[in-house]
Amino acid sequence: MWRHIASNALTFLVVLVFVGGGALIWAQRSYQEAGPLTEPICLDVPRGTNISRVSEDLEGQGAVSSSVLFRLGADYADKSAQLKAGSYLVPEGASMAEIVDIVTRGGASTCGTEVVYRIGVTAAAVEVREVDPATGRFAEVMEFDPASEEPPERFAEVRDASGTRFRVALAEGVTSWQVVEELNSVDVLEGEVEVPAEGSLAPDSYEIVPGDSRADLIDRMQQAQETILAEAWANRADELPLETPADALILASIVEKETGVAEERPQVASVFVNRLRRGMRLQTDPTVIYGITEGEGTLGRGIRQSELRAATPYNTYVIEGLPPTPIANPGRAAIEAALNPAETSYVFFVADGTGGHAFAETLDEHNRNVARWREIEAERASETEAN
Repeated sequence: MWRHIASNALTFLVVLVFVGGGALIWAQRSYQEAGPLTEPICLDVPRGTNISRVSEDLEGQGAVSSSVLFRLGADYADKSAQLKAGSYLVPEGASMAEIVDIVTRGGASTCGTEVVYRIGVTAAAVEVREVDPATGRFAEVMEFDPASEEPPERFAEVRDASGTRFRVALAEGVTSWQVVEELNSVDVLEGEVEVPAEGSLAPDSYEIVPGDSRADLIDRMQQAQETILAEAWANRADELPLETPADALILASIVEKETGVAEERPQVASVFVNRLRRGMRLQTDPTVIYGITEGEGTLGRGIRQSELRAATPYNTYVIEGLPPTPIANPGRAAIEAALNPAETSYVFFVADGTGGHAFAETLDEHNRNVARWREIEAERASETEAN
């Protein structure tokens, strides 16, 4: 009798092992195979949520076949505690494993509604945009100038919605004063901040959340710029006429303000590097303008002859070498160009009428380029008068 009972128990255990093994294989296959979504969705992962709530939301939206299996799979992969708040695009047919990766790997949000506070060199703007889940692309919903326009009626509703994300975007070449002025008008940030050192902020796009402090955001911008500058300085070209990373930042800011054409930055940098090597004055208008405005807005007029002759720390038509500080916040490309300029013999450049510049090695060649630029200016003036 006991032998019969033992035999039945053994048989039962074998069946349990086979059933359990089959269930495990089925669960693994279900976790890895394509999911039931027939079209992309936006998944909102709020701050402070947990994997259980996310799994229930996914099942409710038809993105997973089983919230329990999704949660168990995340637990098994040791990712349940790695949820990152944000709004994420979940593509059609995404597996549970892929969705777990999307909501735990972090990075910028990829879906939903976003308010972008743009800080530009000549103007600022608030832009509201949304991602179309079907295409994964942002579409602009509204935009306004906070300095001269009242926000659209819908803006407050969008701003205060629970799933809305926020970011501050700095353009290359903005001054530190401009950044602080505009951050003071970003109504989802808190606290006061002093104007940081010129050049110390990295132009980039920074994700924020309501209640973040302005001081913390400035710290993030400065840490990013320090990292960029340190990396570029470590990989700089040999025998540059720059003694310190601070010198590099000053030169990069001049390069940034002299051209808006990305591919020209190494050539523009080469002009200034060649001038420094030869002991020539830099003779660049943006430094003179900074000396006049101190970075507080744009000049809004031409430079006067008296200003070009004035002996000020930023008048590179008068002083030798670099000005005492950067004249703006340069981006990564300008910093890298200043520390790895093109190998040229150029010492002159002037606008060429296309948005770029004509470069020259000799004064005679430069004078011809200048004469051509004057002709272009005259032609444009005549066309303006005729219209």
